[in-house]
Amino acid sequence: MKTTFYDTIKDLSWEKVTESIYNKTEKDVELALSKKYLSIEDFKALISPSAEKYLETMASISREITQRRFGKVIQFYLPLYLSNECSNHCIYCGFNHNNPIKRKTLTEEEIIEELKAIKKMNMDNVLLLTGEYPSLVGVSYIEKAVELARCLFSTINLEVFPMKIEEYERLIKAGINSVYVYQETYNEKRYKIYHPKGMKSNYKYRLSSQERLALAGIHRCGLGALIGLEEWRTEMVFMAMHLRFMTKNYWRTKYAVAFPRIRPAEGGFQPNFIMSDKEFAQTIWAYRIFDNDVEISLTTREKPSFRDNLLSLGITSLSAGSRTEPGGYSKPNDELEQFHISDDRGEKEIEDMVKKQGYEVVYKDWDRILN
Repeated sequence: MKTTFYDTIKDLSWEKVTESIYNKTEKDVELALSKKYLSIEDFKALISPSAEKYLETMASISREITQRRFGKVIQFYLPLYLSNECSNHCIYCGFNHNNPIKRKTLTEEEIIEELKAIKKMNMDNVLLLTGEYPSLVGVSYIEKAVELARCLFSTINLEVFPMKIEEYERLIKAGINSVYVYQETYNEKRYKIYHPKGMKSNYKYRLSSQERLALAGIHRCGLGALIGLEEWRTEMVFMAMHLRFMTKNYWRTKYAVAFPRIRPAEGGFQPNFIMSDKEFAQTIWAYRIFDNDVEISLTTREKPSFRDNLLSLGITSLSAGSRTEPGGYSKPNDELEQFHISDDRGEKEIEDMVKKQGYEVVYKDWDRILN
């Protein structure tokens, strides 16, 4: 039987990994920065407190790698929330089943209305999202939404509940390019605290989602952790292990990473750990140096000035003009949103900012003719 990522980490001690990160020295950082191919130990050095005095060097290296690998372009995309119905009880999420928010699932007519509203924003790259409620918003519903989107969009991505291989194959056939499944936290011992009930409470099944996606033949899949739940440096090391496992064992698939910070949402959950803007930037640069090919996005969870400053230093995609509630582009309603965004600028304003920095905006990275 093939070794899974869970097999590779199940016996690791979270506390010992944390200790190993904080034991890294400046010499370890210098050694990591001198290498062409970095190990996990090198990544630990770059994410450690000892790397603080090398951040300017890391930023410079990250910029050079990104421009060489991706060019001076930034890909734009928009999230389209199909439903905020959710059977999960994630204590940090505005869609938590117990939260007294208004619930809505878009009809086919409403999906088309949203798609047309997004198309008017010049977007050609859409990310379809739902809460996790398969009995109401299942594979057939998502498949229909993808088919509707294919009439207007070249690039269609998903961020939905984990599925079986054959279900992913079905959606790939319908026209999806990418699927993002965020583990939220890799700390298995504490995972249940944050996900006490619902589908998402199954740590191992969620963790193996990327492996099922790769076996199904997905073009690209995304990994992620939610910053604020557990010690963030340790979280990032486990995610780097996950990324390295996937690139070694499933090299035909492209990969993307994201590490969104917790934003205010219904329920009032407060982060247990804080990542500063400087530490967020350090994480981006560490990932870029660790894996030259990985795609890194920066969402509207982050402040406008922060996104502007990091544009040229390692990221590859930006969301612009985002709404986080079902129907938000045609009929905005803050009562339905998953969380409050921080960068509420329109896509045209963000596009102007990107161009002023000498970068080109790309609205799609895939063409219909290739499908």
